[in-house]
Amino acid sequence: MPAAITSPPAWPVHWRDGVALLAWLVIVLAAGASVGVLFPPGEWFQGLGKPSWNPPSWLFGPVWTTLYVLLAIGAWLVSREPGPSADAERPKAWLAFGLMAALNLAWTPLFFGLKSPALAFLDISLLWGVLVWMTLRFGRVRPLAGYLQLPMILWVSFALVLNGTIWLINS
Repeated sequence: MPAAITSPPAWPVHWRDGVALLAWLVIVLAAGASVGVLFPPGEWFQGLGKPSWNPPSWLFGPVWTTLYVLLAIGAWLVSREPGPSADAERPKAWLAFGLMAALNLAWTPLFFGLKSPALAFLDISLLWGVLVWMTLRFGRVRPLAGYLQLPMILWVSFALVLNGTIWLINS
């Protein structure tokens, strides 16, 4: 018996996917940018002692923008992956995503707003663990969505060490 012939999805489905991806990009980038605008480094940060390997300030914006784009694409992939296996895994992925987003967005106000490298270090330590968990959960829904988060794990690992070093230098 021949296999059933199915037609490709109609154009509006692809159009809606594009709009959904754009929405994910706008929401994730706007959230990240808003904490940066509300809590800029300022003079306090300029006066802190930093290690010799501290990256230049101009690097943080492009790096985080790239990481947030990858995060948004990963979330979009998780949101649209079909099938019962994805449906079963998606709630855990969204829980991990929500916790990761809260911890990620809390770091800037803790470090720059409260001027507390110690609280920010606690936050980024928790963030690192939740980010790994989110990456694994995303990967269970759609492997590419998980792989796209590996650069963020690497950067947050570096940022955790940098945050801890700044805290120690300035305590």
